[in-house]
Amino acid sequence: METITFDKLLLKTAFCCMASDGKIDKREVELIKKMCKQSPLFIDFDFGKEINILLEKINNRGSEFIQYYFDLLNKSDLSEQEELTIIDFAINTINADDVIEYSEVKFFKAIRKCLNVSDENILAIYPDLDTYLEEDIDTESKLDKLVNNYLKSIELPQFEQIHLENLENE
Repeated sequence: METITFDKLLLKTAFCCMASDGKIDKREVELIKKMCKQSPLFIDFDFGKEINILLEKINNRGSEFIQYYFDLLNKSDLSEQEELTIIDFAINTINADDVIEYSEVKFFKAIRKCLNVSDENILAIYPDLDTYLEEDIDTESKLDKLVNNYLKSIELPQFEQIHLENLENE
């Protein structure tokens, strides 16, 4: 398995959260672009190129791409601060379109299972995330079950190329 830089893992997290409901909303794209622009982690970063590489990969590999993301995240050796940054990017992306689908909550729960930060530390920063941290009664707490449950519940469509210039003109 490849190693991935933290900036690419963050972008992949936000991208997967954006696609987790089967729709890519322009508000989500704009937010991810803004988060990348504001973060010191994304220096000399071609957002348009990178986001469309991810788009091509999810279109070509579908659920295999999502599974690979979870494998990368699960095997990454992250500090607590990096894990909290992953959570921040994920939650902000999920909330960007003002519609929270259950598929997005399930996706976040799978992300959460890959991280070591305590629920208490998460809730200290994000007190409204308690429902995101609850165990599902119909699934076991294992990452594979959560990821498979998510992948079974959504059919990933073919997404269209993201044209940043179109977003800015709207």
